[in-house]
Amino acid sequence: MYKQITSKKNLNGDMKIYYNLNIENRHKNSVIAIGNFDGIHKGHRKVLQQAKKKAKKNKITLGIVTFEPMPVMFFNSKLKNHRINSFEQKINQLKELKIDFLIIIRFNKSFSSLTAEKFIKNVIYNKIRSKYVFVSNNFKFGKNRKGNTQTLKKFENIYNYKTVITDPLLNLKKTISSSLIRKKISLSKIKEANKLLDRYWCIIGKVVKGNQRGRLIGFPTCNINLNNYIVPRLGVYSVIAETNNFRKKGIANIGYRPTFNGQNLLLEVNIFGINKNLYNKVIKVDFLRFIRAEKKFKNLERLRKQIKLDIKQAKK
Repeated sequence: MYKQITSKKNLNGDMKIYYNLNIENRHKNSVIAIGNFDGIHKGHRKVLQQAKKKAKKNKITLGIVTFEPMPVMFFNSKLKNHRINSFEQKINQLKELKIDFLIIIRFNKSFSSLTAEKFIKNVIYNKIRSKYVFVSNNFKFGKNRKGNTQTLKKFENIYNYKTVITDPLLNLKKTISSSLIRKKISLSKIKEANKLLDRYWCIIGKVVKGNQRGRLIGFPTCNINLNNYIVPRLGVYSVIAETNNFRKKGIANIGYRPTFNGQNLLLEVNIFGINKNLYNKVIKVDFLRFIRAEKKFKNLERLRKQIKLDIKQAKK
């Protein structure tokens, strides 16, 4: 069973969140890990466990430095569906890992123009006064991504910190990375993605009002917009839907509803044993397994028969 990540806001610990670089003295002279941390996958957890050990050994605090929006999405405004986690999920998962503080740097035009050395001087040294800086071996930073791990090493003595370059965590000889997990999800290899995440990949969203076609054919659904989540292969999945009041199995369709000539990409979830209005409720949808690709049916009766088969397969 994978680790369950809750969507509730106030979780374990008292992680301090900074939306600017006015860092309290108690969080200076600390261990920091820098990165996007999209998905908080097994590789990220390995890095954070090592950083936590270093902080404990030196009796100092552990913090994360991350960026919002993700730099790749800032530089490519057309890149919409990219995230494994929503921004809120990332914060909540870091809280569960009992990180002491989180620094969220607004990634904008001004920040993107900082050279690598200015980032080290202005952020790592002047603002945070980090003692140890944990990064992955392929870490890039600064204007035009010219800074790397060698750059960090070069300025260690000048700015009084130590660089810790973490070895990648491998799975079947491939580095576990957010990019690899996105690829697995887009190819509908959900079970493989879940293994790399060490939890179920999930989408959290508010139920919006649809055309109620599911109810008309006997299979009411909760409709959720995907926003900036990575889009998996279009089709039907077995899922578990969770709110503050229940956790139930179900099936979900991600697609455009071609039988009804739909135009908007949507996640539709049929929750087993729930037949009531859930509009505006926040639902967490865990993806377990891909069942079949999306297809257009000639009529509603054929669609209804297929959904019955999908449910039967999902319940296995």
